[in-house]
Amino acid sequence: MPLPSSAADHVRDLGSYVTASPSSFHAAAEGGRRLEDAGFIRLDELEPWEGGAGRFFVIRDGALIAWVVPEGAGAATGFNILGAHTDSPSFKLKPKPTTGAYGWLQAGVEVYGGPLLNSWLDRELRLAGRLVMLDGTQHLAATGPLLRFPQLAIHLDRAVNEGLTLDKQRHMNPVWGLGDPAGADLLGVLASSVEGADVDPAQIGGYDVVIADTQAPAVFGGKGEFFASGRLDNLSATHAGLAALIAHASGAGAPAGGPIAVLAAFDHEEIGSNSRSGACGPILEDVLVRISDGLGATVGERRRAMAASFCLSADAGHAVHPNYAERHDPANHPVLNGGPLLKINANQRYATDAFGAAFWARLCGEAGVPYQEFVSNNVMPCGSTIGPLTATRLGIRTVDVGVPLLSMHSARELCGVEDPLRLATVTELFFRTGI
Repeated sequence: MPLPSSAADHVRDLGSYVTASPSSFHAAAEGGRRLEDAGFIRLDELEPWEGGAGRFFVIRDGALIAWVVPEGAGAATGFNILGAHTDSPSFKLKPKPTTGAYGWLQAGVEVYGGPLLNSWLDRELRLAGRLVMLDGTQHLAATGPLLRFPQLAIHLDRAVNEGLTLDKQRHMNPVWGLGDPAGADLLGVLASSVEGADVDPAQIGGYDVVIADTQAPAVFGGKGEFFASGRLDNLSATHAGLAALIAHASGAGAPAGGPIAVLAAFDHEEIGSNSRSGACGPILEDVLVRISDGLGATVGERRRAMAASFCLSADAGHAVHPNYAERHDPANHPVLNGGPLLKINANQRYATDAFGAAFWARLCGEAGVPYQEFVSNNVMPCGSTIGPLTATRLGIRTVDVGVPLLSMHSARELCGVEDPLRLATVTELFFRTGI
């Protein structure tokens, strides 16, 4: 399956992926569905894995690792890895979630990551995630439009336009109905949203459930140049990796003797990656070791494979904001539809070094894709990605890249229509290019 012939087709499919992926667990499951449709085989971490050439994937909680082993791969063959993440800043359902007062039903939620709080106000929102039953079975749940964070009317806060202050505990409690909380059950609503199963709310032993926006992704602008959607940070990169890996496996890619192509879509990046499915955890190393074992590698050969490996850490970055240009570096002003970003930071908040920058420039040149450099203003703190974590944990050379956005961490982010396909195009070339 080749990459889409147009950027419009690609962002249309990206929008479908985002809509199907309101939580990290849904993103991993939808990615797995697409991979299975393309002939990838899902493996179970509890079972032995056979070695040799083929296309495979594994899902651990909200993380997805997929790979293509080419014919002729040996014990010291390197891995070309596209690293991304499946989670986004949001709100997570607390224990005893059914709350309320003054005739309102509300949901008890905890802030997840660093969302732009005001962007979530006055929107129709949904709940989505996984329900784990007392017997250990798991169900994915996703409601329709259910909740809203209602903003206080300007008549009751005349100074609101001079500065909005939101208390995360007092003000960020969404409403979802009317009535007495004692007679309501939010978990029951979630249980009824599970498709294809009759879920008893009394048997829910645990849950990981977040809030997601319900507004459909959209192309707009004077020439249709903009694409707006929730969760572009970082489903834009996860989707690009999926599209590129499927194209690589299904087309003329996966050349004999080439690198082992890997998509590593981690969970929990927005809260530090410290989990069994996050980039600080062992999931990627676990998979790479098992692939290496299947190729008969010794410890020394595995180390040689790691030394021959490369990681593109793909995460969304900042485009220059026309109303706040002073917040950006004076000489580097990335724009939407100017191409994916090469992200650079002297303090290694991004893992890019000179070698990585040259490799990225080479890839973009061969792919015919423009790219832009991003570096922070010296007085602005710089965020980070899974890139430095992966480089530190595994010793794999890593470069940080990504699609430029406005409104990052908003409930609804903004990118250019051209850039997501460009990232996928470079990634597809990367998957078959040795360092």
